Amino acid sequence: MCGIVGAIAQRNIVPVLLQGLQRLEYRGYDSAGLAVVHNRQLQRVRSTGRVAELTKSSANTSGHLGIAHTRWATHGVPSERNAHPHLSNELIAVVHNGIIENYEEIRARLTAQNYIFTSDTDSEVIAHLIHSHYVRNHNLLLATQAALAELVGAYAIGVVAADNDTHMICARKGSPLLLGVGKGEHFIASDVSALLSVTKNVVYLEEGDVAEISLHGYRIFNAQGVAVERPVHISEMSSESVELGEYRHYMQKEIHEQPQALADTLEGVCNSQTLVPGIFGAEAAATFAQIDSLLILACGTSHHAGMVARYWLEEIAGIPCTVEIASEYRYRVSVANPKTLVVTISQSGETADTLAALNHAKSLGHNHTLSICNVPESALVRLSKLRLLTRAGPEIGVASTKAFTTQLAALFLLTLVLAKLRGRLGKEEEQRHLHALRHLPSAAQAVLKLEPEIAHLAEHFADKQHALFLGRGLHYPIALEGALKLKEISYIHAEAYPAGELKHGPLALVDKDMPVIAVAPNDALLEKLKSNLQEVRARGGELYVFADAGTRLQSSAGVHLMQMPEHAGYLSPILHTIALQLLAYYVALKKGTDVDKPRNLAKSVTVE
Repeated sequence: MCGIVGAIAQRNIVPVLLQGLQRLEYRGYDSAGLAVVHNRQLQRVRSTGRVAELTKSSANTSGHLGIAHTRWATHGVPSERNAHPHLSNELIAVVHNGIIENYEEIRARLTAQNYIFTSDTDSEVIAHLIHSHYVRNHNLLLATQAALAELVGAYAIGVVAADNDTHMICARKGSPLLLGVGKGEHFIASDVSALLSVTKNVVYLEEGDVAEISLHGYRIFNAQGVAVERPVHISEMSSESVELGEYRHYMQKEIHEQPQALADTLEGVCNSQTLVPGIFGAEAAATFAQIDSLLILACGTSHHAGMVARYWLEEIAGIPCTVEIASEYRYRVSVANPKTLVVTISQSGETADTLAALNHAKSLGHNHTLSICNVPESALVRLSKLRLLTRAGPEIGVASTKAFTTQLAALFLLTLVLAKLRGRLGKEEEQRHLHALRHLPSAAQAVLKLEPEIAHLAEHFADKQHALFLGRGLHYPIALEGALKLKEISYIHAEAYPAGELKHGPLALVDKDMPVIAVAPNDALLEKLKSNLQEVRARGGELYVFADAGTRLQSSAGVHLMQMPEHAGYLSPILHTIALQLLAYYVALKKGTDVDKPRNLAKSVTVE
């Protein structure tokens, strides 16, 4: 969600802060601001526009120490008064990601102490609370640690004081934050992409860590206040990987990066002649031998990936699988099974609801945990015993594309490994699946060649307000994902249903103004799907059918056929997903919406 950048250097750090914020724009935000220490005073600039507007307003601002922020509103409407950084008595400046749950209680107490609040946010209490301790001890580290001990909730914060131009404090709990290590300069950020222009050496803070940063070094203290060492990692992300290049939008770029992302994710397996559990970690073989079921926890697009995996796991591996929305799982009474493998899925590995669900599962006695994630040093990966990293690279567009398809590839690998360990995957079948995985990047590339045809098809949707997506079996979750993509970036209201459910309600919506998009793979359910499509045509509905080769479906009046290059069997959901991503992209393009930064949405949902 919100983005944090901070820096201390022997140069003017305002350009560094602004460039970092620009690289974090993809996370979604509604206001931005920065504060720098200059001549023992705080200079603050805030804006409700884009970072470009903040850049113009900051033209005369300079300093060697400062913090900056992009805000996604939770408490208080988007406005300059609610934008970060928040100040306390022109002495303390704070930027904050997360939610403070007991802010009302603290606010009331501080108000009674004559602190004046100028915003509607929960974040402002942090600045005043730190100030209340700082005026007593004049030690920014101790004041911050004392304030944090009073907070309930989630936070990543950066703190500076007007009368201290040599140190910056940062801390994290439930929200990601990292340090950037330079030569004679240091940085903080909520995402490594913000720092690629200044350093690739990063230190990922652990839960509860507080760090004191200066020009020439840093000290890290854990939640108990004990000094600790955290390893320095060299980021493999390149500055070019987060540049737009020849593409019109990041979403288009990332759709086209899927063949390579799939190849990279599958590289270790596809270069081998056999499947081994070790790809999930050293303890995988022993862990997999102890489990008798799976529980998949995820949100949004990642939840759809889990739904597809359930079909694979139960049919191919013969193992029971339950898929739960992470944000719902921990708020119901569930029956724990210690022999269940808990699988969490997240692009960022910092999704608050998924992390909370994993911790809840562990509290119930679920000790077998596996994460599928795109960020190696994320909290989700660190909390799980086993992991498989998708190698999708940075995903900037808010609407997930390559992260989803690589998650599907990873889940299919998990299915095959479990099937093999359970004696349900013979040598010949194993080689057939490995061949299909090796071919998958080429098959994905072939789908991308349909882009001009899909762009033409999208013109039919420009004036539509609603859409209905249909799928059956493995492809019902893909219909859900297609509907989600369309609504996310084009703002067309879209729903998805199993095609067999048409007669149980959705058919009442079908008329000439309700386009119906059908996913039609050449599988065992094809004939039943054809009957469902006839039901739509009989009610005057306009059909847009994405059909595999060999389905014998044809275009006709009211039926627009998009012929897929091939049928990929179990991997067909991945190919159909790419086609539906292109459809959503070109519909949004036609409607003129902000494709990469759709309204009200954020890339990483790091608050509940």
